[in-house]
Amino acid sequence: MSTKHKKMLCRILVSAAIFGAAAILEGAQIIKNEYLYILMLLAAYFTAGWDILWHAVLNICRGKIFDENFLMAIATVGAVFVGEYPEAVFVMIFYQVGELFQSIAVGKSRRSISSLMQLRPDSAVVERDGSAVTVDPFEVKVGEIIIVRPGEKIPLDGIIIQGSSYINTVALTGESIPADAKEGDSVLSGCINMSSLIRVKVSKPFSESTVSKILELVENSTANKAKSENFITRFARVYTPVVVICALVLAVIGPLVTGAADAQVWKSWVYRAMSFLVVSCPCALVISVPMTFFSGIGGMSKNGVLIKGSNYIETLSKCDTAVLDKTGTLTTGKIMVTKVYCQDGCDEKQLIRLADICESASTHPIAAAIRNYCGSQSSGGAEKIEELAGYGVHAVIDGSDVYAGNARLMEKIGVNYIKCTDAGSYVYIARQNEYLGCIVLSDTIKNESKAAIDALKGCGVGRIVMLTGDNNIIAADVAQKLGIDEYYSQLLPSDKVAKTEQLLKGKTGGRLAFIGDGINDAPVLARADIGIAMGGLGSDAAIEAADVVLMDDNPLKIALAVKAARRTVKIVKQNIVFVLAVKIAILILVALGAAGMWAAVFADVGVAVIAILNAMRAMRVKQKL
Repeated sequence: MSTKHKKMLCRILVSAAIFGAAAILEGAQIIKNEYLYILMLLAAYFTAGWDILWHAVLNICRGKIFDENFLMAIATVGAVFVGEYPEAVFVMIFYQVGELFQSIAVGKSRRSISSLMQLRPDSAVVERDGSAVTVDPFEVKVGEIIIVRPGEKIPLDGIIIQGSSYINTVALTGESIPADAKEGDSVLSGCINMSSLIRVKVSKPFSESTVSKILELVENSTANKAKSENFITRFARVYTPVVVICALVLAVIGPLVTGAADAQVWKSWVYRAMSFLVVSCPCALVISVPMTFFSGIGGMSKNGVLIKGSNYIETLSKCDTAVLDKTGTLTTGKIMVTKVYCQDGCDEKQLIRLADICESASTHPIAAAIRNYCGSQSSGGAEKIEELAGYGVHAVIDGSDVYAGNARLMEKIGVNYIKCTDAGSYVYIARQNEYLGCIVLSDTIKNESKAAIDALKGCGVGRIVMLTGDNNIIAADVAQKLGIDEYYSQLLPSDKVAKTEQLLKGKTGGRLAFIGDGINDAPVLARADIGIAMGGLGSDAAIEAADVVLMDDNPLKIALAVKAARRTVKIVKQNIVFVLAVKIAILILVALGAAGMWAAVFADVGVAVIAILNAMRAMRVKQKL
């Protein structure tokens, strides 16, 4: 509780104490003078509500008449005017209790977002002229070396050039288990170095670093309002003056219609009008609806899902079609050896050794994958290595000609080989005129991808489509393993846009989400109803074009985001229906004289408290799908 909240609580308690004392003394007939009793009640009233009255006057002077301060001021002053002093005090005290509760709840919701602001590093230790200098992160240039000690935040994005450590990424990804980072690995700003000193070569200026982009996304997230929020804003502008006019009609026309015009009847109808104003205060809707979206954004951000605005929550909640890029989204994006086939007379160890030696001088990703599989990057053992462009490699090893390459190479040298039909890329190995075997390499499927597809289907996304630039054999293999029924292969970036356009035209009312990570996915991310980018491996262009960013490249977070968005929108609708239903019912009862100021207090403060408690549920994003 902040200092401001504590001061407000003291005012409420003092006012309640004066009110209670006046009631007790008057009930025990200790106070003989009626004016002293009224004076005590007025003291309690002004102690609790002087700021409401003051803000109402200020807003009237500024032309902002129809707000909750105006309604409460008119209602309670009216109650005083007709001699209902205890009810005026009671209403003001309970209204302030509700306002205090709302302020505390909103503060808690905002802290779920503002906690991300702690990601921002205050300084960076950079190596300059042989010494370590502490500077502002904005002053560090790309290519400079920074030192990050254990327990410190990594101030800028970069690559580790010396040392290894465990990196706490929970603030960015929601993942509680520290990641193991070693030389050559990329590290992101905002993460915390856990175990040992590392030296990092800066790859991006601070303004373009991950932490800066996250803070910018969060700070701007409330700028994009959902239709529900805009509706409530427009609704309140019309609703408030309408209820004021209705209250005025009750106070003036009511006695005339009933045919009685004595003072007691006028007092009764004015009392109804004042109660009507208390009930009609729209603060429950005005506060709870945007607070629900804000809580939803905060809850998702804690789980590594960044939403750029509440309007995207509303769109995501209607998602019934998910279009996914393959490479980097459903697969790791890294080529690895997945299978080794050996002919009789040649074992796997021998085949891999020959391939390793042949590929030792090549910079091709396939060569790197083979070397990584072998655990060796030595060129020893080869008397000669020559690259055959478009075919593969020829090497002389232990006096024998060894060939490693594609099927065209085998056909060129006249070797009778066995054609591989597995999904992936192939490196055939032959020695002299003898075929030795084949190495299969492919982009491996992420461990979470199958569960992610199942989770999407489980949360109501009925149509799942995969788009890829790979050949049909690879696409079919991945789709079959993941349970994806619809896929399109051998697509250029322009083809992906065209296919997405086609899918958008075929929609039946829901929304289409595209999930991708590469720079070639940016046009599709921007074109889809809602674009979701993989933030860890994803390109800057993809993240910029997307509406939702997954900070840890885990495809399971797609279903988490859809489920959380639907839950958030469901809570918004619950609040709107609940608040309007209760208020309309109490308004009718008040107008008919069947309910008074006490029911009005519940319809205002009580309903607002219940709606806000419900709104705060949006912060609790369930990780279990």
